[in-house]
Amino acid sequence: MWAMEPGHLFWALLLMQPLWPQWTDGATRVYYLGIQDVQWNYAPKGRNVIMDKPLDNDTVASSFLKSDKNRIGSNYKKTIYKEYRDGSYMDEMVQPAWLGFLGPVLQAEVGDVILIHLKNFATRPYTIHPHGVFYEKDSEGSLYPDGSSGQLKADDSVPPGGSHIYNWTIPEGHAPTDADPACLTWIYHSHVDAPRDIATGLIGPLITCKRGTLDGNSPPQRKDVDNDFFLLFSVVDENLSWHIDENIATYCSDPTSVDKEDEAFQESNRMHAINGFVFGNLPDLSMCAQKRVAWHLFGMGNEVDVHTAFFHGQILTIRGHRTDVAHIFPATFVTAEMVPREPGTWLISCQVNSHFRDGMQALYKVKSCSMTPPMNQLTGKVRQYFIEAHEILWDYGPMGHDGSTGKNLREPGSGSDKFFQKGSSRIGGTYWKVRYEAFQDETFQEKVQLEENKHLGILGPVIRAEVGDTIQVIFYNRASQPFSIQPHGVFYEKDYEGTVYNDGMFEIYCQAGSHRESGMKAVYNVSQCPGNQANHHQRYQAARIYYIMAEEVEWDYCPDRSWELEWHNQSEKDSYGHIFLSNQNGLLGSRYKKAVFREYTDGTFKIPRPRTGPEEHLGILGPLLRGEIGDILTVVFKNNASRPYSVHAHGVLESSTGWPLAAAPGEVLTYQWNIPERSGPGPNDSACVSWIYYSAVDPIKDMYSGLVGPLTICRKGTLEPYGGRNDMDREFALLFLIFDENQSWYLEENVATHGPQEPDHVNLQDDTFLESNKMHAINGKLYSNLRGLTMYQGERVAWYMLAMGQDIDLHTVHFHAESFLYRNGESYRADVVDLFPGTFEVVEMVASNPGTWLMHCHVSDHVHAGMETLFTVLSEKEHVSTITTTTKEIGKATILRDIGEGNVRMLGMHIPIKNIDMLASVLISMSAILLLIALALGGVVWYQHRQRKLRRNRRSILDDSFKLLSLKQ
Repeated sequence: MWAMEPGHLFWALLLMQPLWPQWTDGATRVYYLGIQDVQWNYAPKGRNVIMDKPLDNDTVASSFLKSDKNRIGSNYKKTIYKEYRDGSYMDEMVQPAWLGFLGPVLQAEVGDVILIHLKNFATRPYTIHPHGVFYEKDSEGSLYPDGSSGQLKADDSVPPGGSHIYNWTIPEGHAPTDADPACLTWIYHSHVDAPRDIATGLIGPLITCKRGTLDGNSPPQRKDVDNDFFLLFSVVDENLSWHIDENIATYCSDPTSVDKEDEAFQESNRMHAINGFVFGNLPDLSMCAQKRVAWHLFGMGNEVDVHTAFFHGQILTIRGHRTDVAHIFPATFVTAEMVPREPGTWLISCQVNSHFRDGMQALYKVKSCSMTPPMNQLTGKVRQYFIEAHEILWDYGPMGHDGSTGKNLREPGSGSDKFFQKGSSRIGGTYWKVRYEAFQDETFQEKVQLEENKHLGILGPVIRAEVGDTIQVIFYNRASQPFSIQPHGVFYEKDYEGTVYNDGMFEIYCQAGSHRESGMKAVYNVSQCPGNQANHHQRYQAARIYYIMAEEVEWDYCPDRSWELEWHNQSEKDSYGHIFLSNQNGLLGSRYKKAVFREYTDGTFKIPRPRTGPEEHLGILGPLLRGEIGDILTVVFKNNASRPYSVHAHGVLESSTGWPLAAAPGEVLTYQWNIPERSGPGPNDSACVSWIYYSAVDPIKDMYSGLVGPLTICRKGTLEPYGGRNDMDREFALLFLIFDENQSWYLEENVATHGPQEPDHVNLQDDTFLESNKMHAINGKLYSNLRGLTMYQGERVAWYMLAMGQDIDLHTVHFHAESFLYRNGESYRADVVDLFPGTFEVVEMVASNPGTWLMHCHVSDHVHAGMETLFTVLSEKEHVSTITTTTKEIGKATILRDIGEGNVRMLGMHIPIKNIDMLASVLISMSAILLLIALALGGVVWYQHRQRKLRRNRRSILDDSFKLLSLKQ
């Protein structure tokens, strides 16, 4: 039996809030958008504006911008969003020139409704799909198999000549947080085939603002800033455009000579653009000094779209931090604030070397609009540095051996030999370089040599200053080429910009596998220094024991292709997934032998712990291990595989109990991990932080073979005895990893098992074969084959987002229809998580939007390669313990709610499952009763107010009557 205490009523009503309709109380903002085909020129000025060179004198710029018999040049047919004044679509609204090919800026405040009247004037189906707002199924604008039909699918594909009205709202659950800026940066884009639609040109900016930020003008203007600028940094891949064939036929003088698979041709169509302009051709970015400017920066594209946008001459504020560089990735949205100080024409550029070289640069102008320049009040010291550019012979491996393994750098097969072998066609490890060196004075005779600077290696001296200081650098170029010194993070005038343009022993290593293999690692020593001993030692206590076995299985990345084929409406042979999933023509298909971590009930390793309900989503991952600060986690590990493996974790102190680290086949080892305070959440973190564990005998090959799992460390008192969190209703751990089966220990065995009848004929170095074995997986599954991501409306959900792998493992994970909060000192709202190899993030959401929704990596190649899945939010009306989803691909998803013996923890109580329906009825009834009571009380108040008013009127009439009688007398 169960009973409800009075205090539980408050929580019942509070938790019912997300179940209420998404009422809005603001303005209705109506936009009329048309999808139009246009001719676009990436360089309308016909020159490299940054270097003030005509194309004929610039070999790099001309390789992208000059047309030829087999080159398209700077002009392309594109499809873009345009805004119109009304539903006649006759009067086009003029947009600022700097907006480029972006669609119009859509703006709204919390509580507003956005109505989009979309008409498709183009030649193929498109849609409009937003980030950062609330929508229902008929306004998502995204085509994928989600089980909906009829009118709920009309928004998924607007045909040529067709139209659709999209209804979006900004409820409190999507509002900027207190720590967020007044307006958040989002985007909208077409989502029939998102990578190709966006490459064709269908993308635009959207901002959602706090109440009272926008004025009443049309279009609305912000009250808190003087200028709003929106910049898209993207390597626009015109090879993916729906118009590529038409562009070849139109702009190549000999279209028949074009080989679309030629890498040089493809590279010439990758435009390194800002708002669709290259090499400084972006027009009219101007502002006044000392005025408030908001920069809305976002990225879109592929694995190459890692951008560092550098604003010369000014300082940005991003999430409370001062910087002059913004980091931008596909589907990353950054809101930066600036008050420009120094007038002049300044450079905006991506600092990625190849992007800078290939034209991702623009100019912005800061004007002196005020007659009284600001006073420059610097009261600190003048710090002088004498720095010389000096040519030296630099040895990348002066010790001659690998500091972590002891192997000679030239030892054949060592991994380092390809970099350090010296011969007739190899340079070796020594190169001529130019280095900044510090000197004592302007004579540049005596070098500054400090013991503390030995670790700097090839870096120049550290320049230090305090707020209020002036840094004076006397620079002597003793090298044979022109050089300069350009600083970040300080204020300087144009004359001092330094840029040419027309106006214990531990190891530290890069977690990207190929970088680590290629030598990006070092060792460092931690010593206990006299006088710095810790005042106290943290005490640990045994808390949790896990029994984990490494076992070999046959793993299928994509057991069901129906979702993939229905989505793209293609045959197996023509689908994007064919190269990864076909086992024809020497390819291996979707099934591979792998080794995985699996949990057992005890040390006999006879009874595996079943994976149902909350753990179904883990897929290829090992069990979710949990611990709190001060715990000792004990892992009893049995290696049931055919080669040595181990268990190594991030975020713990590993004791020597389990040595040797590797367990031979059949061996059982016990590992003990202490969890220090520094491994847990910081004061501004969520209650739990995420880590990872994997086999580390050979970290790269072991992981690609499948041995990896999630670990979460929580504050004391966060975990229940059964292991789950007491502040969350549901937890999901997701690993976004391109499993490179070419680096698995089982590659040859997989070729023999799943390859052609004559395995010896398989070329393991063939490019197509290598690509076919790179599985773009979420927890080891492709194309929505991951099961178990199911939750209920109103539930608090923690997502542990993990990434490992290579430099191509850049993942920007987008949740459709939901937003989340993440903590970075403060709480911020987003709907995309940025992940890189070796990064682990925690985001939290309250599930609010019933339906089956898409979650996917937004990197274009990863979308097509299958890095996407579905998650389902069940409404309060659906059955609690077992539900059947509407899509045949999902099938029956059983949600295990048991805690203890058939109980559900809800509202602070353990309630038998059989009583859930009764509890729901009681809560609804009580809500109705409370509503009636509120109405009755309101009626009583109104009646009493009216009676008082009537009595005052009667008294007034009587008083007037007495006055009249008095006058008559």
